[in-house]
Amino acid sequence: MPEQDNPTLNVAQRTRTSTEDERLLQSPTESPSTDDFTRSDPWRVFRIMGEFVEGFDNLARIGPAVTIFGSARTPPDHPEYAAARHTARLLGEQGFAIITGGGPGVMQAANQGAREAGALSIGCNIELPFEQGINPYVDVAINFRYFFVRKTMFVKYAEAFIIFPGGFGTMDELFEALTLIQTGKVRDFPVILVGRAYWAGLVDWIRDTLLTEGKISPDDVDLLMVTDSPEEAVAAIEKCYLSNCSAAGRPDHRAAKPRRGPAPIAEAKTDGAGPPPASPANTAADPEKHDAQ
Repeated sequence: MPEQDNPTLNVAQRTRTSTEDERLLQSPTESPSTDDFTRSDPWRVFRIMGEFVEGFDNLARIGPAVTIFGSARTPPDHPEYAAARHTARLLGEQGFAIITGGGPGVMQAANQGAREAGALSIGCNIELPFEQGINPYVDVAINFRYFFVRKTMFVKYAEAFIIFPGGFGTMDELFEALTLIQTGKVRDFPVILVGRAYWAGLVDWIRDTLLTEGKISPDDVDLLMVTDSPEEAVAAIEKCYLSNCSAAGRPDHRAAKPRRGPAPIAEAKTDGAGPPPASPANTAADPEKHDAQ
């Protein structure tokens, strides 16, 4: 299914102007002089505040959710797409809503799996300097112009991150989560990497370089879980979620799901043991796609 048009998020691309994030981060010495107050930083504070309000309003009542990240360049016939779709479907069947960046690739796969499970499928899209749309499996679409506002939503409304192979955007989200956990801003928050072969080099570097040189503590290495199994990832999240509920004396808020009837499923052919594990390779990459989507 093709992406759905998202004209409100493509204004910068269609008018050949810079994005809101680009204007915000532009050095004052490089900013064009203008008397237009709506182009000033104080005015941008109101726009930023408005994005926070819209995000909070849309997500405050979604219940327990899991955010899934990964490359926008992963094609639908790739094993990583099948693994992400299967993982999201399993999470949805356990009552978790699914949050993604709303774009193609792994994000689309996760939203598709959520819809197949009858779970709420959420896409938090971001303004980028090229034309983009929202994938067709998103039930709740929220547009953002500022990365840091969008990142807040990814973390605040999730019980865990599941991270499939991806590029700079995926790495950014991964290390953002690890920093928040390491500094005590977020607690009891599983960060799960799917695809052992893909992540092996990074995990080895964290252990052999960062840890060996004393840049991180031994406990920091344990902040990551690496697996090839969607079932193992889902089980770890459910265990942590139920443990947190019990420790905090709060109810399991997943009781009111699923939110919609499951859709028909057309699974790729496998050996009967579910979709194959995530592969380290990405084929048919589209150079116009970025996993920041």
